[in-house]
Amino acid sequence: MTAHRVCTVDELPPGQRRIIEINGRSIGVFNLDGDYHAIRNVCPHQRAPLCMGRVSGTTLPSPAGEYRYGREGRIVRCPWHGWEFDITTGQSVFNPHRVRVKSYEVAVEPAEGCPAATRTVGADEEDPSVETFEVTVDQQWVVVHV
Repeated sequence: MTAHRVCTVDELPPGQRRIIEINGRSIGVFNLDGDYHAIRNVCPHQRAPLCMGRVSGTTLPSPAGEYRYGREGRIVRCPWHGWEFDITTGQSVFNPHRVRVKSYEVAVEPAEGCPAATRTVGADEEDPSVETFEVTVDQQWVVVHV
């Protein structure tokens, strides 16, 4: 398995997605409230760009006339014919045991050579007239393992 940097954590805010290509494969990477998931950007029905579809939830079993909604923000709907897949697992909503899209492991890793650090920037600390500022460097990358 090889790690591929997608972007920094700041470049993929919650509720957003990024579509990347790795080794000829189109892959959608999603930030679901700080949890990152990646699935193949191909619907198994007719090879549509699945990850370009609307992200929503799905209805849950409920009494007649009552609509309960669940899995909000975890379901992607194919833009061509509406097939739905769980972004966290790749399983289809309509037949989770037989139809799915490939999912990939995603991790958040510190940037190489850029460890988290805090330091004070300013001139001589003994001179109270010199204003100093705390600077924090904390860069992390979203990484897909293919």
